[in-house]
Amino acid sequence: MSYLETTHNVYKEAALTPDVGLCCTTNPIWELPGLKIPRIMQEMNYGCGSTVHARDLTNNPKMLYVGVGGGMELLQFAYFNRNKGGVIGLDVVDEMLEASRKNFKIAEAQNDWFKSDFVDLRKGDAMDLPVEDNSIDVAAQNCLFNIFKSDDLKKAIEEMHRVLKPHGRLVMSDPTCEQPMNDELRNDERLRALCLSGSLTIADYVKALTDAGFGTIEIRARKPYRILDPKNYPTDELIYIESIEVAAIKDPMPEDGPCIFTGKAAIYYGDAAYFDDGLGHTLLKNQPLAICDKTAAALQSLGRDDIFFSASTFHYDGGGCC
Repeated sequence: MSYLETTHNVYKEAALTPDVGLCCTTNPIWELPGLKIPRIMQEMNYGCGSTVHARDLTNNPKMLYVGVGGGMELLQFAYFNRNKGGVIGLDVVDEMLEASRKNFKIAEAQNDWFKSDFVDLRKGDAMDLPVEDNSIDVAAQNCLFNIFKSDDLKKAIEEMHRVLKPHGRLVMSDPTCEQPMNDELRNDERLRALCLSGSLTIADYVKALTDAGFGTIEIRARKPYRILDPKNYPTDELIYIESIEVAAIKDPMPEDGPCIFTGKAAIYYGDAAYFDDGLGHTLLKNQPLAICDKTAAALQSLGRDDIFFSASTFHYDGGGCC
């Protein structure tokens, strides 16, 4: 049995019998006017964070969500696009698609504004999306990419890049781990399906996105997620896993490399009203400016004693240098 078959079986079981402990997210449920999320959707929230950000969802974007779970994030996306087929929900597990269909009927009864046909549920593989090129404004996946091994992950990211419109956004939440894992953990197919042993470092995760051609990467959140401990897992040391929320934007790749925002900021405190580096970056006096890591390195190389640079906070909410 391949690791993908194991994953299929895990989520088939989770569709037939909701497993509240399958993933452990501390994200609060969205509280929006008129939005009621059925309890069954909350119980089947098999993600490690949130991919729903209001600033991504203006002007009725066409949306794609891969790995439907119980339909909770699909319902939240539909809140922002109340059109027939405005959101595509894709899954390879028949039982999960059927569970979402049933959950949408419950959501219809609890939300006057919602219709099940706002969501176009399709069976399909993340590595071969049944979606046209350049047709999606916002694509999303939650706790899916970390399951894939490297070659399959490459295909899945390339497929997301293909279906997005220019400047479209791929919004993701996945576990990450900065510590090495032993081969027994890495090769445990069930632990990989449970979003644990496939966790990449943040640097490797970002590189997989930029290698596919995404020119701008935003790291929006970094949070504690799970512990793998020697009492319960085949490891001699405690392994700390975090989850991150990331947006990869289909911008053209800059000649000097991608713009990767990890939550750094620069504050100019010199004698003039502002500092202009002549490359499109203007720092107003005593006004923090969010900067990508590339711009931070370029400004620091100037050796000035009147600019403060923060460390990466791994939280970025827009309004930066690029």
